[in-house]
Amino acid sequence: MHAERFRRVVDAEGPFASVYFDDSHVTEDAAKQRELTWRSLRESLEEGGAPDGVLAALEKAVLDSPPAVGRSGRGLIAASDHVVLDVHLLRPPAQPEARYSAMPYLVPVIEHATATPYLLVAVDHEGADISVRDTDGHLVRSETVARGEYPVHKASSAETAGYGDPQPAAEEAARRNIAAVADRVTELVDDQVADPVFVIGEIRSRSDLLDALPERARDVAVPFEGGARTAGAGADVVEDELDTELANRRLAVIDDAAERFRAESGRSSGLAVEGLGQVCAALRAGSVDTLIVGDLGSRTVLVGDEPTSVATDPDKLSEFGSSQAVPQRADEALPVAAIANASVLIRTDERIVPTDGCAALLRFAV
Repeated sequence: MHAERFRRVVDAEGPFASVYFDDSHVTEDAAKQRELTWRSLRESLEEGGAPDGVLAALEKAVLDSPPAVGRSGRGLIAASDHVVLDVHLLRPPAQPEARYSAMPYLVPVIEHATATPYLLVAVDHEGADISVRDTDGHLVRSETVARGEYPVHKASSAETAGYGDPQPAAEEAARRNIAAVADRVTELVDDQVADPVFVIGEIRSRSDLLDALPERARDVAVPFEGGARTAGAGADVVEDELDTELANRRLAVIDDAAERFRAESGRSSGLAVEGLGQVCAALRAGSVDTLIVGDLGSRTVLVGDEPTSVATDPDKLSEFGSSQAVPQRADEALPVAAIANASVLIRTDERIVPTDGCAALLRFAV
């Protein structure tokens, strides 16, 4: 996950309240459950010292937002009196989490959020509805492509008596409509608005659209079995398919990072390090290309005057001219330092079990 998406968070003035919870809407009492969840989160934040402004901003965001579709997780980070991050999680957290601390807690976002913006194209032979969603899972914009070529369905024999076979005209109209959709999807792909492109609709429409796309757009297109262009048709199924596909893509990124880490560790190139001491040294040097976050537990590091001034030894910070060495949780401080380094952040699983719960792939050896 690229650091740019978190810039607005780390640039905000803390302290920060970070909450993560199951926001699923799959039962009749889902709204009541959300209220109870927020009450518990609020109590935890109050115990941690969160002020009224932060609590009010979070309460409004939690309780006044539209209900989720199906199973869903949600993460919110607030600073001062406003929310600086509101993100949909591909998987609900096992347990609600709430923290009020000097730094934002971003690990659940790194683990469960969408990595890239994407398109959702609901197509039929009359056109398509296209939605652009950002990395937080929010709708950025939507549009309808409708060339207006009719008829697209073969009329009954009674309707066509004396007028000849309308099927060639219907097929040509459908082809033109699909071509218009393909052109617009390709424009959005070429403009790098979003990637990947998820396609829903009945089988023939999906197939015809994929065939009409040029190779560069077809390569990033993913057809789904569920859903249709009809408003709300199969919405739960579509959201489940979306989350599953996006989660699988996240796992593929972890696979790639694990392979690179093992390869570089085996070469002794100095481009793969692990453990708090070495990772902190690489962050201070600005050499971290990818920060790999494992199970950091309750480990702490020292943070100096700058976000990248992180160390396990206060003397290291003194060498960098820092006037302070403040203990902070490692699972908060290391991601913030990586964001300041414009690094990629990855939350690993059992494929990489690094020393002290952290590792890094480097731009250059330190």
